[in-house]
Amino acid sequence: MVLHYAASASIYEGIPDPKKMKRMADHEHQQDDASESPDTAADAGDDKAAKPSPLKNPRVRIVLLLVLAAAVIGGVLWYVRYQSVGKFMQGTDDAYIQADAVTISPKVSGYVDKVFVADNQQVKAGAPLIQIDARDYRAQAAQVEAQIDVARANAEGIRAQIREQQAAIDKARSDLAAARSDAAFAHAEVARYRPLAASGAETREKLSQLINQARQADAQVAAASAGLTSATRRVGSLQAQVKQAQAQGQASRAQLEAANVNVGATILRASIDGRVGDKTVRIGQFVQAGTRMMSIVPVQQLYVEANFKETQVGLMRVGQPVTLEVDALPGVEIRGHVESVSPGTGAQFSLLPPQNATGNFTKIVQRIPVRIAIDAGQETRQLLVPGMSADVTVDTRSAKGTVQRIKDEQEQHNERREQ
Repeated sequence: MVLHYAASASIYEGIPDPKKMKRMADHEHQQDDASESPDTAADAGDDKAAKPSPLKNPRVRIVLLLVLAAAVIGGVLWYVRYQSVGKFMQGTDDAYIQADAVTISPKVSGYVDKVFVADNQQVKAGAPLIQIDARDYRAQAAQVEAQIDVARANAEGIRAQIREQQAAIDKARSDLAAARSDAAFAHAEVARYRPLAASGAETREKLSQLINQARQADAQVAAASAGLTSATRRVGSLQAQVKQAQAQGQASRAQLEAANVNVGATILRASIDGRVGDKTVRIGQFVQAGTRMMSIVPVQQLYVEANFKETQVGLMRVGQPVTLEVDALPGVEIRGHVESVSPGTGAQFSLLPPQNATGNFTKIVQRIPVRIAIDAGQETRQLLVPGMSADVTVDTRSAKGTVQRIKDEQEQHNERREQ
C-alpha cells in the first residue's frame, strides 16, 4: 500500500494540480490588490480635489442667468397683467342656474277629468294641460242664464204695464177735460141765472140748484185732475220697476260671466313656453283651488344667480361681460353679461332678517345676489336646467375708474359741508 502510494506520487509529481494552482493565483491577486489600494485611493482623492466647480463653467452660468431673467420677466408680466386685468376679475362658485318657473294650480275645485301632458314634456303657451270636470259649473252657468231671462221678462212685463198706464193717463186727461167743460158750463149757468133770480124772473131754488151743480162740477174737475196725477205718477213707479229688473239682469249677467270664467277655468293651459316639471296630478284626483299640480320651467329663459361678497360688487355694473363654467360641462366656457344687481343682501330678504343690534356681534361678510343673463347656443341650452352649479367670473374693467371718481366726489361734498 505504501509502495503503491509512493509510486503514484512519483508518477504525478511532475503534473501541476489545477485546484492548488487556482488557490495560489487568488492569493497572489489579493496581495497585489492590498499593495496597490493605498495608491489608488490617493489618486482618487487627488482627482476629486482637482475637479472644477460647475459654476465656473460658462455654459452653466449662461443658463442660470437666462433662467433668472425669465423668472424676473415672468414676474413683471404677471404683476402688470394683475394690475391691468387680474384684480378686476371677480369670481365666485356660489352661483346657480335659475328660471322663473310658473306653478300650475287650479282656480276651481273638482275632479281631474283629463291630463294632456306627460312628465318633462315641452309645451307651448296656450297648450291645454289639465281638464277638470265642468258639469257642475256649466249647470251654475245655465241657472244664471235662467235668472237673466226672468229679469228680462219682468222688465218686459213692466214696460207693458207702462204702455197700459199711458192709456189710463190719456183717459184721465179726457175725464179732466170733460169735467172742466162741465164745470165751465155750470158756472156759466149760474152766472146767467143769478141776475134772473135777482129780478124775480127765475126762482132762487133754480139758482141754488145751478150753484150746487157748479160746485159738483168743480169737485169732478179736482177728482179728474187727481186721477191724472196718480196715473202719471204710476208711470214713474213702473219705470223704476223696469230699472230694478234691468239691474237684476245686469247682476245676473255678471254672475253668468263669473260662471263662464269658472267653466273656462276647468281647462288649465300653459301661460308660457317651457317644460313640464314636478307633475303630481293624476286622472280622477280631486283637487282644491290653489293646489300645486305641476310647474312650467322656461328653459329658454334661464339665468344665473351669483351670490358675490359685498367686497366684490363695488365695480360691478349692468352689462359687464361674464364668463361661466357649469359643473355639468367642464372645460366649456359660456358667455354672459350682468343683467341686474339685487337691491339688498340675501339676509335682508330672508324670512327672519338678522337684528344685529341685539346681543354680541360678529361681523360676517354679506353676499349680494347678481342676476346674469346667459348667452349660450341652442345645444348648450338644452343641457342647462335650473339648480345646476356654476363658476362665475365678472370682468369689471369697464368701471375701474369709478372708485376714484366716487372718492373725489365725496371729498368735494365733504368740503362743501364743512364750509
